[in-house]
Amino acid sequence: MARTLEARERNGSFLPLLSQSRREQINSTEWLTVRRRWHTFNRMVEQRSPDLDLVFQALSDKTRRALLQTIAGRRLTVGELATPFANTMSLAAVSKHLDVLERASLIRRDREGKSRMVSLQPRALEAAQDWLAFYHQFWSDNLDRLQAHFESQAERESQTEKES
Repeated sequence: MARTLEARERNGSFLPLLSQSRREQINSTEWLTVRRRWHTFNRMVEQRSPDLDLVFQALSDKTRRALLQTIAGRRLTVGELATPFANTMSLAAVSKHLDVLERASLIRRDREGKSRMVSLQPRALEAAQDWLAFYHQFWSDNLDRLQAHFESQAERESQTEKES
């Protein structure tokens, strides 16, 4: 045991304690660990916006969506926001949901005296809406082309049936 620890301290590995043939066996498998020298570039992964990810993560929970709906158009205290959820969760849980919304820049909390006022910040929602609008247009165009393709194919099939 002491010999093993000494070798580890000296060389950072256990290879010096092994026989020559065993060391060759260990080194002979290095080719199995292939290190790529090229990088894959994937637009869907590489060009994601972390801010947009936070927005969609925040919007993924129904409680946070309900909190946003409650805040819309007015400034409320954290206590006023927590009142409708008093039967289902604690004030601390509501505060944690508000932390997620604030991290995503969907809300803003300001201190006024002893209370914390919460208001909606629409800019982050605008970025999410722009992203969704782009993909809505993308899929609408593709689905329109697909529908046109099926309609033309059905028309061709009906013409061949009439000819036969």
